[in-house]
Amino acid sequence: MASFSVVNNIAAVNAQANLAMTNIGLNRSMARLTSGLRINQSGDDAAGLAVANSHRSTVAVLTQGIRNANDGLSVLQIKDGALNNISTLLDRLATLATQSASASSSVNRTTLDLEFQDVLSEIDREASVAGLTASGGFSVFVSSNGSNGSVGGTIGAADATGLGIASLDVSSASNAATALTTLATAVTSLGSVQASVGTIENRLMYAVNLAQSQIVNTQAAESRIRDANIAEESSSLTRYQILTQSGIAVLAQANQSSSAVLSLLR
Repeated sequence: MASFSVVNNIAAVNAQANLAMTNIGLNRSMARLTSGLRINQSGDDAAGLAVANSHRSTVAVLTQGIRNANDGLSVLQIKDGALNNISTLLDRLATLATQSASASSSVNRTTLDLEFQDVLSEIDREASVAGLTASGGFSVFVSSNGSNGSVGGTIGAADATGLGIASLDVSSASNAATALTTLATAVTSLGSVQASVGTIENRLMYAVNLAQSQIVNTQAAESRIRDANIAEESSSLTRYQILTQSGIAVLAQANQSSSAVLSLLR
């Protein structure tokens, strides 16, 4: 024979407990669907949250690294433009020296030397504007990958002193001939500086491409951990809604059973 307790309604207690668990699942599914995230608080998946946050931090570092690289490329482009101008100025110096070195030149060498010195001054000015007056390192932080996180190199000086032409003049044919020899060496030296700048520019562009690829892949990895599966959560929401409705019905039935027992005792 079945027994009933008027003190403890076990069926109702069980129904309430199950309904509470269902309500937790229902709220979790609704939170995931409304936010689009599988992890809305650390309790949802503590380990997964830690990994996802690590991925997000990596993306932040790489994003700033790309900005740093682009800033570095802008600086290098300024240097590159100045070096191209200096190359043209060296051509002008060679032209003036060749003209002065000619024994049959009818041009006033004093006039030629005045222009020659003016061109040397312009080389110094442009080198100064572009930060090319001294040989030094150029480094850009791109990622937190230890010693490989920075990209850079050494860029030589491209002012008149750095190119070894500061003391040249073309006031005489012999001086002009000497200047031509020295200018040929200066052209080679300038080419080395330009090569250094170009190499760093290329490395920075490669670094940007790699960082962009890393960002895409890292964001995808974070998404797989953090984002909700909408189809799965929609199915779970429907399931919990059905369980909630049935749980409420069962609880009501359990309470009615208790009331029926009490009515028999009246």
